Amino acid sequence: MNNQQNKIQYPTDMCIITTYRCPMRCKMCDIWQHPTEKIKELQPKELEILPDVKFVNITGGEPFIREDLDEIVEVLFTKSPRVVVSTSGWFEERIIKLAEKFPNIGIRISIEGLSQKNDELRGRQGGFDKGLRTLLTLREMGVKDIGFGITVSNNNSEDMLSLYHLAKQLGLEFATAAFHNSYYFHKYDNQITNKEEVISNFEKLIAMQLKENSPKSWFRAFFNNGLINYIEGNRRMLPCEAGLVNFFVEPYGDVYPCNGLEEQYWKESMGNIRQVQSFAEIWESEKAEKVRAMVRKCPKNCWMVGTASPVMKKYIQHPLRWVVRNKMNSLLGRPLCLERKWYDVGQDPEQGNLLKK
Repeated sequence: MNNQQNKIQYPTDMCIITTYRCPMRCKMCDIWQHPTEKIKELQPKELEILPDVKFVNITGGEPFIREDLDEIVEVLFTKSPRVVVSTSGWFEERIIKLAEKFPNIGIRISIEGLSQKNDELRGRQGGFDKGLRTLLTLREMGVKDIGFGITVSNNNSEDMLSLYHLAKQLGLEFATAAFHNSYYFHKYDNQITNKEEVISNFEKLIAMQLKENSPKSWFRAFFNNGLINYIEGNRRMLPCEAGLVNFFVEPYGDVYPCNGLEEQYWKESMGNIRQVQSFAEIWESEKAEKVRAMVRKCPKNCWMVGTASPVMKKYIQHPLRWVVRNKMNSLLGRPLCLERKWYDVGQDPEQGNLLKK
């Protein structure tokens, strides 16, 4: 089947879930209770079938539990100029060793709060110290694409602001998320209950990001406004195009549009890379088109960077107007305009509208 003939858009982003094995015991994620079998996990050579993209995220479980992670990274750097590994930071020496071999690698360490709160939420003592120490070492090595991210839940949004200041002082990237329910996390009871406090802290973060001189931070402020929108339970501000602009590969080879699926709504694979001779067989298949049709009607209002970032870039005019308006407000000392608007770009109005279900 010819891509030009059927006009199927090829993805710009992909996420490789290398394993569901994990040393952490996170409160908001039960992956560690459902580990994959090491012997059955995808081998580096099997990833050679994947397409060329602009960005690759390697995640888990804990990717650094894989002793062959360097071989995986080597393959993925042939697929994309930018490869970022999301990690708990638990395996300090392995992270440093990988960065020595691949100086252009991106590393994002999950830190869920200051020392006590992080270790409480991640279920292992010493996790904060390991993560921060690793980042400082990477910084001294001159690795540029490094930072940490926080998944905001009920009791750590205030710490988010402290971590933001720490990131700015150290010159590190700072990413945010809010906890979600999905098959991937094996969690269905993640729910922010102290919404007013969490939203207030996100609004403070947005105000600080808009004061920065970095356009990247201004667009992160827009993303964080989308997280407030998600927490409030509103439909997605921008469409989800999972399975079109991005995809996830699970440790045993199944290709899913995203990692936010729940079986109570729907969950269906686009295919398995172990069962085809080329990635096009999956991407251009009737099965994949069926999954895309389900995405277009998906009721979940997820707002995760893996599916939000590609559509923010694709429909840049909407985030851009928001950024220009609020950057001007910030410069002039006027109140920010943080309305949560649904941007109509032709998507099905029922998509991301969980309240209607």
